[in-house]
Amino acid sequence: MRGHFITFEGGEGSGKSTHAAALAQRLKSLDLEVVLTREPGGSTGAEIIRHILLSGIAKPLGAETEAILFAAARDDHVRSTILPALDAGHWVICDRFIDSTRVYQGILGNVDQRLIRSLERVTVGPAVPELTFILDVPAQVGLARAKSRRGQDAADRFEAESMEFHEKLRQAYRALAGEEPARCVLIDGRAPRDVVAEKIWSTVRERLHPDTAGIAEATGT
Repeated sequence: MRGHFITFEGGEGSGKSTHAAALAQRLKSLDLEVVLTREPGGSTGAEIIRHILLSGIAKPLGAETEAILFAAARDDHVRSTILPALDAGHWVICDRFIDSTRVYQGILGNVDQRLIRSLERVTVGPAVPELTFILDVPAQVGLARAKSRRGQDAADRFEAESMEFHEKLRQAYRALAGEEPARCVLIDGRAPRDVVAEKIWSTVRERLHPDTAGIAEATGT
């Protein structure tokens, strides 16, 4: 039986990594096999490209080049990590995926959406998320969280963008959630952590039924 694929999206400091990890742990508590991964990264080749992208080395080359680099990283990630896990019947939880490219490079970087979709067709194939949580926080709140998290470290390529950029990013994600309600669930990331986690869990239970999935895996049905 094929596994399930869930992604987390949102602006910087919205809580994606925290809640992706929390969901993975909750699924594991049901004795389910879970792969927690991220983008850019999640495989050997993709982690190398991650360093290039987040360091800002590729920024002068333009948003199209960045989109192509993200696609190269995604191709390795999907082939090496995501598809093998799904084919083995595991649950895959990914911190960022196709929607980040659609928003960061497509909408804010003005990369032609036809190129974005073409890259998706080549790299993603059958690895399309069934469920995507978009964590929504005001840009000022998210950037403050990101700054607190990194401490004395320098901001990465995308955290270092202007407040205007990050507010536009938020609006782009909100628009995306409205365009694809069957897949995307918009959640107020300003709520207490346990409240957000419970909303995520109740959605996963309603749509993907993890409580019965563990029984099915154990019985081989």
